[in-house]
Amino acid sequence: MSAASTPEPAGLSRRDELLAIAGGLFAERGFKNTTVRDIADAAGILSGSLYHHFDSKESMVDELLDTFQTELWKQYDAIEASDLTARGKLEAVVRASFEAIGEHRNEVAIFQSDALYLATFERFGYLIERNRKFRTLWTGLLEAGVASGELRADLDIALVYRFLRDTVWVAVRWYRPGGTLTPADVADQYLTILLQGIEKESR
Repeated sequence: MSAASTPEPAGLSRRDELLAIAGGLFAERGFKNTTVRDIADAAGILSGSLYHHFDSKESMVDELLDTFQTELWKQYDAIEASDLTARGKLEAVVRASFEAIGEHRNEVAIFQSDALYLATFERFGYLIERNRKFRTLWTGLLEAGVASGELRADLDIALVYRFLRDTVWVAVRWYRPGGTLTPADVADQYLTILLQGIEKESR
C-alpha cells in the first residue's frame, strides 16, 4: 500500500487529513513532482476545495516540516540540557531520531529528499539553520565524549558526524512502522554497532 493510500487515523480534522495525504504524496513522489491536483484527487475533492484549507502546496509542506522539526528539537534540547553524560546524550539523541522516523516517516522522507530544493526559497530558510544546529549538536556531543574519555581520542569528529547523520536518517528509506522491528529495536542495533567501534578501549 502506498503512503498516499494509507488509511488515516480516526479523530483527525479534515485539515489534518489533507496534511497527512499531502505528506504521504510528498514522501512517495517528491515535493516537486506532486501537484495540488494530485493531493485533491487523493483526498477525493476538487482542487478549489483544497484552497479553503491551504493557499498552496508550499504552505502544506512548510507546516509539515516546521511542526515536525519543532517537536524534534524540543526533545533534542531537553536531552542536551539533561544530566546525562556525553555518551548518554549521544545515545538519547540517536534514539530520539529513530523515534522520529517511526512516528513521522513522511516528514523525515520529505526532508531527506527535498530540503535542499526547498531551502532555495526564503520561507524555508529555517531548514538551513536547523541543519547547522543539528550539526553543532552532534559534533558537540562527540567532542564532549572525547574530552570526557568516554570516546576514543583519535576520532575524526567531522567524519564520524557524517557517518552518524547518514546512517541514522537514511533508515527512512527502508524502515516501515508497524513491522517486526520497533524504532527502539533499530536504535539498539545501530548503537551497538556504532559504540563498539568508537568507545574508548578498556585498559
